[in-house]
Amino acid sequence: MRKIKIVADSSANILELNDIPFASAPLKIITNEREFVDDASLDVEGMVIWFDSYKGKSKTSCPNPSDWINAFGDAHEVYCVTITSGLSGSYNSACIAKQIYESTHNKRVCVIDSLSAGPELILIIEKLQEYIKQGLSFEEICETIEEYKQKTGLVFVLESLKNFAANGRVSPAVAKIAGVLGIRVVGKASTEGTLEPTDKCRGAAKSITALVNNLLASGLSHGKIRIAHCCNETAAKEITQIIQEKLPHVDIKTHTCLGLCSYYAEKGGILVGFEKF
Repeated sequence: MRKIKIVADSSANILELNDIPFASAPLKIITNEREFVDDASLDVEGMVIWFDSYKGKSKTSCPNPSDWINAFGDAHEVYCVTITSGLSGSYNSACIAKQIYESTHNKRVCVIDSLSAGPELILIIEKLQEYIKQGLSFEEICETIEEYKQKTGLVFVLESLKNFAANGRVSPAVAKIAGVLGIRVVGKASTEGTLEPTDKCRGAAKSITALVNNLLASGLSHGKIRIAHCCNETAAKEITQIIQEKLPHVDIKTHTCLGLCSYYAEKGGILVGFEKF
C-alpha cells in the first residue's frame, strides 16, 4: 500500500490534517535580539506584540534540505508545497531535499512552488487531499495540481509595511508614510509569485471594499475562499459577510496566521486565497 504524505512549509498556516499524514517544515524569523521558530510552540500573538516595539533589522530563514527530509519521514510519495520562490529559498531547498530523498530512499517527491503564501497554499493542499482520495497516480497528481494552481489566486490588505522594510523588501520611507498616514496597502500575488500592490486606501472600510473588488475582478464567482488574518478577526468576519451577500454559494473558511505570515502581514493584515471560477 502506498504510504502518502503531504508536507508544506509553515507559510501554509497548517500544522496538521485530519485524514492524511502531514508535516510542517518551520521557517524562522531572525532579529538581532531574538529568533522565532514557526512551529507549534510559537506564541504568535506574543511575537506580533514584540515586533510592535522592535526597531532593528529582521530577516526570515527557510527550511534547509535536512529539515525537509525530516518532514518527508518515511513516506513512499510526498507532495511538498512551498511559499513562493519569488520571496523565499524554500522551494529551492525542497528541490535539493527531493533529489537526496529520492536517490537514497527509492521514493518519490513532488515539489510544488505555490507562487504565493498563506491561504492559497491551503487551497493547494486541500486539492491534493481530494486527488489522493480519488486514487490518482503520482504522475497524475503532479500534473493536475499544476493545472489547478492556475485557477487560484491571493489578495491581501496590509496595515503596516514595517517588517517588509526591516527585511529589505520595501523602502523604509514608503513604510513610514503608510504607518503615519494610516494608509493600508491592498494587493495581490502576481503570476511570477511576487506581491503586487493594486490600491492604497485610508481606513479599514475602503481597504475592505478594494479587496473585495479585487476578488470579483480576478474571476471569483463560486468555489472556495480561505481567509487568514493576523489579530484581525473582526475584519475577517466582515469580509466573509460581504462576500456571502454577493456570492452566496462560495465555500468560505477563516483561520489565524502562524508566525511567518504574521511577520509579513503584521497586526491587522488579511490574506485571502480563492479559486478563480
